[in-house]
Amino acid sequence: MLLEDAIALRIEQLCIERNMTKYALFEKSGVPQTTLTSIKKKRSRSVKIKTLYAICEGFDISLEQFFASPLFDRKTLLD
Repeated sequence: MLLEDAIALRIEQLCIERNMTKYALFEKSGVPQTTLTSIKKKRSRSVKIKTLYAICEGFDISLEQFFASPLFDRKTLLD
């Protein structure tokens, strides 16, 4: 799996876990819905750390908690 796929899946997981819509995430994080959609649809090959930090703020988690998922296991990620 590519890193951008893992990031998109992780955001989706966290939205489901928290029963949060993309609009609610936008409201809490300040990350534009167009950016969230681009990440979800993998139109963006790279996500800025600043954007990920804001998304984590929206979920009220740390970057460490965001990446503490089997999705980011080195054995599953491709270059």
